[in-house]
Amino acid sequence: MLNIVLFGPPGAGKGTQSERLIEKYDLVHLSTGDIFRANIKGETELGQLAKSYMDKGQLVPDSLTIDLLKSEVIKHNEPKGFIFDGFPRTNNQASALDQLLDSMGTSIKMMLSLDVGEDELKKRLLKRAEVSGRADDANPSIIENRIAVYKRETAPVKSYYADQNKFFGIDGMGSVDDITKRLFDSIDAN
Repeated sequence: MLNIVLFGPPGAGKGTQSERLIEKYDLVHLSTGDIFRANIKGETELGQLAKSYMDKGQLVPDSLTIDLLKSEVIKHNEPKGFIFDGFPRTNNQASALDQLLDSMGTSIKMMLSLDVGEDELKKRLLKRAEVSGRADDANPSIIENRIAVYKRETAPVKSYYADQNKFFGIDGMGSVDDITKRLFDSIDAN
């Protein structure tokens, strides 16, 4: 099973590239943000619990996030693999994901990390704000904070996968097609 963690800072192109990876490798896309929203909208028990934390401005605890993720994973009968988008964000989450997948007889094959310079990230986010209307992409101070949070809290997850020889840095600069080719080449070579 081809299980991939697609990784990178806000604006690196994870959403765009995940669509291409899903299409080529027939993967199931699991975005924790989408899972949270769907469970909250569907008023599931787990969704209501997640909402209670979010309404207070708190992070949803790892154990609840894993439970929500597991509920999605088990919905798929004999998938070719999963692409995890927006998860894991901490080493604890990475370890919990390993345990979940191990219980299913599979594991993460690789973390593909899109490497993009900070100036380019800011340009991409501002452009995305124009196109998609996402307010969080239009405010330079919010952009700065999101990048800082990524560097401080999320970037250390790279070392978790590097220690397992599953980390692959991908040059995230250039055309969308060039970046896609680098991702495909990395997957196909490993």
